Amino acid sequence: MKNEVRICEKELLKVCEAAMLFNIGQNKLRELTSSEECPFVLFLGNRRLIKKAQFLKYLENEYSI
Repeated sequence: MKNEVRICEKELLKVCEAAMLFNIGQNKLRELTSSEECPFVLFLGNRRLIKKAQFLKYLENEYSI
């Protein structure tokens, strides 16, 4: 049996998982993470992962996205 980790327990999220968890569109997340200076994105090959803790800090300081 495969051990599955719940999305809310993960530290790194796929774009689709982050979209579901934070109720933000996938296209908006891709737009936010397209910059090389983005502090909450990690590229693993072609895979774009969102660092959940850093993204939460980012959201706390933003008025709108």
